[in-house]
Amino acid sequence: MITCQDLEAGYGRIRILNGVSLEIASGSAVGILGHNGMGKTTLLRTLMGLIPATAGTVHLDGHDITQAPTHARARRGLAYVPQGRQIFPGLTVAENLRMAAVAAGKPPATVERVLTEFPELTRLLDRSGGALSGGEQQLLALARALCTEPRLLLLDEPTEGIQPSIVQAIVERLASLRRSRGLTLLLVEQSLDFIHALSDRVLLIQRGRIVRELAPDALEAQEILDAFVGVAA
Repeated sequence: MITCQDLEAGYGRIRILNGVSLEIASGSAVGILGHNGMGKTTLLRTLMGLIPATAGTVHLDGHDITQAPTHARARRGLAYVPQGRQIFPGLTVAENLRMAAVAAGKPPATVERVLTEFPELTRLLDRSGGALSGGEQQLLALARALCTEPRLLLLDEPTEGIQPSIVQAIVERLASLRRSRGLTLLLVEQSLDFIHALSDRVLLIQRGRIVRELAPDALEAQEILDAFVGVAA
């Protein structure tokens, strides 16, 4: 579905991605694991077009989108749920959802469908985003992304700051959406349990390169924990 080859990107003169190459098949779920500062978020933001690629290519369904703007990528089926959720705190839940659908050119019925998939939000429609709990905000961020009717969902640290019971609910919801919508998932996450529960395969990133691929069951190895989990020294 999406392929990037020798992708480079960064911030000003600071290069973060140093030749990332990967392929993600339609309908699959891929986890990305690595220390903080190794390029995980930068990779997602570059795939979404929020950071320009300085070298390499990105193809979606065989089309070169390396230089395509973010809105064009969204219309082709990419959606991004950023770290920290970044909902609009001053807008109500309903307004957050409607804004996402309208921006993507989707009909009002799209919001209604998403609410059937996120029934917890129905009772919160008139509440402002800023008044929601962390778990409720994460559900809203996921629902808002789905209002664009994506085929590939990019998730950046979706369990950050959320209590374990809500994390399990998000795992179950994403697994259900993957089945019902045929969603493709690319997950950046520090929680090994979360990646293990959802991913078909795991890519390890180090200094802006994909250096290894693992089956989820291999994540318990101590050498993997030491080398790729947590904050880099």
